[in-house]
Parts: sequence; C-alpha cells; structure tokens
Amino acid sequence: MARKTSVLEFSVSPALAKEYERLAEREGMTKSDLFRRMVVTYKAKREEKEFVALQRKMARRARTIGVLTEEEV
Repeated sequence: MARKTSVLEFSVSPALAKEYERLAEREGMTKSDLFRRMVVTYKAKREEKEFVALQRKMARRARTIGVLTEEEV
C-alpha cells in the first residue's frame, strides 16, 4: 500500500531542536502535529499579509478615481 505521508529531513541547531521538542510536549502533541500546525499558521499569516497589501493598493486606486465609500464600491 502506498504511503500517505512524506518524511522530511532538515537541520536545526541543538538548542532549537530541544525547544521544539519541549514545545510539542507542552502543547500535548507530536512533533509532526506541531509542524503541521506551524505550517498552517504560517500560511494563514502570509495570506493575511497579502490580503492587507492588496486591500491597501486597491484603496489607493479607489480614492484616485473618487470611490470613497462602501456604497460606491
């Protein structure tokens, strides 16, 4: 049967590895679960930053053409 997960390997400092292990233990989850949660959180923060940047850009553009209120949008 085909594997449904992938094994990743990467290097970190011993101090960071220990901190990561303590964090997973403190959160009551496996290191794999913590890593998955970290990736999901990172992606959400990145998407939020992209949305805010787009919102600012479009707000400037809207003001330039005279659209000032939600109703005018």
